[in-house]
Amino acid sequence: MTLDAWLAFLAATAVMLAIPGPTILLVIGQSLGAGRRAALPLVAGVALGDLTAMTLSLAGLGALMAASATLFTMLKFAGAAYLVWLGLKLWRAPVEEGAMPPVTARRAFRDAYVVTALNPKSIAFFVAFVPLFVDATAPFLPQAVVLVASFVTLAALNAGLYALLAVRLSGAVRRPGVRRAFNRGGGAVLIGAGLATAAMRRA
Repeated sequence: MTLDAWLAFLAATAVMLAIPGPTILLVIGQSLGAGRRAALPLVAGVALGDLTAMTLSLAGLGALMAASATLFTMLKFAGAAYLVWLGLKLWRAPVEEGAMPPVTARRAFRDAYVVTALNPKSIAFFVAFVPLFVDATAPFLPQAVVLVASFVTLAALNAGLYALLAVRLSGAVRRPGVRRAFNRGGGAVLIGAGLATAAMRRA
């Protein structure tokens, strides 16, 4: 892989990651509610989730999913159900100060990991996206390691920036009315993302 190809990969990845999706919405929502204590576990969960999805993609799961309608459907509905469940929890979350126990580090990590890793669209995307930057004349494994490490690092930095921004804005959403509006808006988006995932078809 040439330096130009790697830089192009970094640029394309940065643009893709900057567009907020269900994972980033989850990071923002939990950072607003739990503050800095949730930021690091959320970032770690996103990084490990992307590492899992990208590694499985390069190991052949993406191709297997493309060939197996059953496997694709199982993964699709598992991810969709989890997104809808998180959306309902956020929609119904209490807004009064102290009405709800703070998000634990373990839960923040788990939610970020599952939402990030259990996404068939991401796995299929990696299968289609990564090979564009691989030099077919050079050994595959070293290139895959560089691409995976680069993507995971950028994904972690992106999640970290969104988390810190949410922490800084947390004071503005402490009023119950504002908090309720954010919870319901965020919950609706997560539920919508889950329904969209459930309706997704194989390419």
